[in-house]
Amino acid sequence: MEKRKIVVAVTGASGSVYAKVLLDKLQLLANEDLKVGLVMSDNAKEVWVHELDDRSFSAYPFSLYEKNDFNAPFASGSARYDTMIICPCSMGTLGRIASGISNDLTTRAADVILKERRKLILVVRDTPLSLIHINNMKVVTEAGGIICPATPSFYSRPRTIEEVAATVIDRVLDLASISNTAFRWGETS
Repeated sequence: MEKRKIVVAVTGASGSVYAKVLLDKLQLLANEDLKVGLVMSDNAKEVWVHELDDRSFSAYPFSLYEKNDFNAPFASGSARYDTMIICPCSMGTLGRIASGISNDLTTRAADVILKERRKLILVVRDTPLSLIHINNMKVVTEAGGIICPATPSFYSRPRTIEEVAATVIDRVLDLASISNTAFRWGETS
């Protein structure tokens, strides 16, 4: 059986905790059936260090690709990556994807995922939104992408910042069809 292939891109929007919780959960869920490729912008690395005060992004057991490495497997549809999650997704990245500008590995991979009719999930993290942002979200949605704002829920009564972020990431994993134990409304634990 072929491994399921997922690419995770981290951009320079604030919200590195979302990326960290996503990578932590993928690391726990990863097995011989799941392959994860990772790409980070320079700004993503800087924001991660600023917000989380560490460089743990380089310690994950995933293949980490440079932002302009167009030889990365997910830069081509023939590699058959079925899902891409951009978390957090900056408004600049959203805009380039909506405009079809593939000027780095993240936007090229998103372009590939969309053209191959596979699953693209953008965890947008900005507020307030301008009409340009909203229109870009509309364009990506019409092209088949999923906009999943980094808007936490509080039904599960999260107590730490990581638990708050996990309410978003659990939803992202559901959208990516990745099995995950999470709070489910109306279900008792």
